[in-house]
Amino acid sequence: MSVVEVTNLRKKFGRLEVLKDISLSIEDGEIISIIGSSGSGKSTLLRCLNRLETIDGGTIVIDGDTMVTTNKKVEYASDEVLKKIRMKTGLVFQNFNLFPHYTVLRNITEAPIHVVGMKEEDAIREAKDLLERLGLADKTDSYPYELSGGQSQRVSIARALALKPKILFFDEPTSALDPELTGEVLKVIKSLASLHMTMIIVTHEMGFAREISDRLIFMDQGVIVENGTPDEVFASDNERTRSFLGKFMD
Repeated sequence: MSVVEVTNLRKKFGRLEVLKDISLSIEDGEIISIIGSSGSGKSTLLRCLNRLETIDGGTIVIDGDTMVTTNKKVEYASDEVLKKIRMKTGLVFQNFNLFPHYTVLRNITEAPIHVVGMKEEDAIREAKDLLERLGLADKTDSYPYELSGGQSQRVSIARALALKPKILFFDEPTSALDPELTGEVLKVIKSLASLHMTMIIVTHEMGFAREISDRLIFMDQGVIVENGTPDEVFASDNERTRSFLGKFMD
């Protein structure tokens, strides 16, 4: 069953059309990596799916609920439906976006307590379980400035997981990290595959994308050029695809 349906999606910034008639379908439990050069539209697509950007045309349906549709004009769903959709999705930002004045534990428990209405003791227990799973059991009382980049990103992942999303989005999760810290975050994301959660990952880590993904989507100049298995995309004869992937291959 499809959990994400995008039809004829368009997005402009001024006169620049960043997304040009994008259509795609993502099935429950699939791991999708979106790849492409800077400026190809991949992060903008992710932001539109999370309503961090409004669209200029098209339809987005998340787990059966229509977020936005276009008849004569773009129409977003009611606040009630949008809240329902938000509760089904989690987003891990490339720059962590942790609250600097909150401890690690409070960063993770804030939304479950104040948005979901979870009892404080339950939220704390589940947050500590997540931190232990992600190798951060000793960081509950630390503040973000006391963490490495890799640790901060793992806390960001724990915060997203705390809301028990059905779909987890990653926007370049390692782009703000030093190379030696990238591996630890990629290892955590790989471990999440065992949860059979739908994951949509914008990434520039080609080896990681090829290994973890059920499908790769290659975007270029605002359009989807390739949509297939990793083997299909890496073996593509398309000139644009081969030119892009050639930058990452010997």
